Amino acid sequence: MTVDQLLAQISSRELTEWMAYALVEPWGEERADFRAGVVASVTANAYRDPKKRRTPYEPKDFMPSFARKQPQGWEQQLQIVKLLNVAMGGKDLRAANASLITE
Repeated sequence: MTVDQLLAQISSRELTEWMAYALVEPWGEERADFRAGVVASVTANAYRDPKKRRTPYEPKDFMPSFARKQPQGWEQQLQIVKLLNVAMGGKDLRAANASLITE
């Protein structure tokens, strides 16, 4: 559903209520990752050797982190695109199309 479709079907008040509800009772992938982290940490702690690892595992130890430590510059992004292009057998057409860009 697009944002326009959403706004056409529910009122601003109802949307605000859903947003408030999501803060109280989160759902979705982030919540699913937390539930999986709880199960994994309980299992890991059941088999943890306290002599080798003194602190117990926490759910966050088993949850994926999608936050980047440093933002990528355009140069890094271009390098990734070049590598993917080569890996997929693509051709670099920038030089051939350079005249189109400068006109």
